[in-house]
Amino acid sequence: MSEPQTQSFQAEVRQLLDIVIHSLYTDKEIFVRELISNASDSLEKLRLKQLTEKSVYQGDLPLEIQITTDEEAGTITITDHGIGMTRQELTDNLGTIARSGSKEFLEAMKEKGDANASVIGQFGVGFYSAFMAAEKVEVFTHSWDESAENLKWESDGQTGFTITEVDEQPRGARIVIHLKEDEKDFAKQDTLKRIIDKHSRFVSFPLSLAGERVNTVEAIWLKSKGDISEEDYKEFYQYTAHAVDEPRHTLHFSADAPININALLFTPDENHERFGFGQMKAGVSLYCRKVLIDAEPQGLLPEWMRFIKGVVDSEDLPLNISRESMQDSALIKKLNSLLTKRFIKHLAKDAKSHPEKHEEFYERFSRFLKEGIATGHENHEALAGLLRFESSLSDEGKVTSFDEYLTRAKEEQDSIYYLVGLDRKSMEAGPYVEAFQKRGIEVIFLTDNIDDYIMETLREYKGKKLVSANRSEIELDELPDDDAKLSEEESKDLVEWLGKTLGEKVESVDMGKRLVSHPVVALTPQDAPNGQMRAMMEAMGQAGPDPKARLEFNPNHEIVAKLNELRKEDEEVATKVANQLTDNALMAAGLVKDPSSVIAGMNALLGALMK
Repeated sequence: MSEPQTQSFQAEVRQLLDIVIHSLYTDKEIFVRELISNASDSLEKLRLKQLTEKSVYQGDLPLEIQITTDEEAGTITITDHGIGMTRQELTDNLGTIARSGSKEFLEAMKEKGDANASVIGQFGVGFYSAFMAAEKVEVFTHSWDESAENLKWESDGQTGFTITEVDEQPRGARIVIHLKEDEKDFAKQDTLKRIIDKHSRFVSFPLSLAGERVNTVEAIWLKSKGDISEEDYKEFYQYTAHAVDEPRHTLHFSADAPININALLFTPDENHERFGFGQMKAGVSLYCRKVLIDAEPQGLLPEWMRFIKGVVDSEDLPLNISRESMQDSALIKKLNSLLTKRFIKHLAKDAKSHPEKHEEFYERFSRFLKEGIATGHENHEALAGLLRFESSLSDEGKVTSFDEYLTRAKEEQDSIYYLVGLDRKSMEAGPYVEAFQKRGIEVIFLTDNIDDYIMETLREYKGKKLVSANRSEIELDELPDDDAKLSEEESKDLVEWLGKTLGEKVESVDMGKRLVSHPVVALTPQDAPNGQMRAMMEAMGQAGPDPKARLEFNPNHEIVAKLNELRKEDEEVATKVANQLTDNALMAAGLVKDPSSVIAGMNALLGALMK
């Protein structure tokens, strides 16, 4: 045997090693993940080496990872039968920081034109994370090359390392971690099993702890969809989401551009937030080549997609520095954008193929879609296409969409009309819809207290403006008027009187053609928020000046005709009637803050009529 070879770490290497041990990783248990990942890499390299070499040392050894512990001695031993290392490779890979040999191996494989080389990544300094918990690390190894030496690499992670020739070793590497006195809890099997289950449960090769295999669940997101059954998807969803229900949607896809990614996403059957169980936590974990990077990665998905469960695996993560550090915001943004677009596209396709299934999903999860519209602009129109609602042309209880609305819109119609209210019945009974019904124009009915804000945020859909049916700026076609109860001159005089009588109470008064069964309607100014929008703004302390409505009276209504006669006979009572009609219209428009004032006006009117 040759003499032991001792080498010192260079100054900059010691400096970098100090950073790795004390700063790069925030959780000491990460070292278990790193060493298992390195073992998996070594096995993958050996498997590829067997394809290119005629002979491999101890070629019949199983490709697996074994972990044993000794609580009394405070050691953890991780063994693989992978590619192993020569003396020079020990010096290069374990003696020089940020070089694991993977990069050189990848370049060599690419030169040979091996397309499978893409499975080999760069893992950099992961081996040195062991020194966060270890006072000493020993690596026993024999290279795949039969002529190579049996070697032991040993270091305390501070001054340097020693390479010694030892008795015969099996192919691969056996790493013995001698734990620091205060870190010996890591030598407990229960502790290791928890760490493995959290970070390394999807490693490609069989992984055993104390002789018992611990990675029994497959990383099915990397398999072809044709090789996975619905039952497989269901079991994987229940395992990863800790759920007992079945997934409502399953999205399994891979992409190469703009970033390499494999994803398997699920929607649960039920939205527990609507039952008051508190806000859901993000349920999509981030992996790199089956190794967990972050169970709850910040920014991977937008907040509104927090109900999604599953995994995302990307080889493009910058793990040559640290699997734990996800500071590349540009990369996360790319992942976020790609995942969001693919998920929305999947929902849209499913909604078209299975409308009833989407309606059921929408009933339970619509608030998330609306939250997505309210909090971001990038996917506004795509999310709007998923919204469902009743309308004046749909049967009660039947929903429609913006796209279906557009198929029924008149050729010259440049707007999509909607109305927000408590329920369909009250909106149909109110004054705003009848002008549109009279002209065969569809009006969407919205009943969620956030819908005003959503429509204001969207503003348009596929080039068509979204316009509330209670807006004063709407111009509708004139229709033949054979039932006018007031002449043009009478209408003009009444409008002038009403303007003086109501004064500052309203912005303006006019006779219009909108109304059929109602005497008067209050129309919201174009630049003023609607009722629910105002309530939301007030709740946030952002309320501005109260908007003044434009009143539109119906010249064909009997009450309006009688008001015109009454003002000539008893102007005092006529004034009370005009104010009461106005208060009623303002209340219907959500423009009355204090309903008691309307009641007071009604009592005054009744008193005047009963004299």
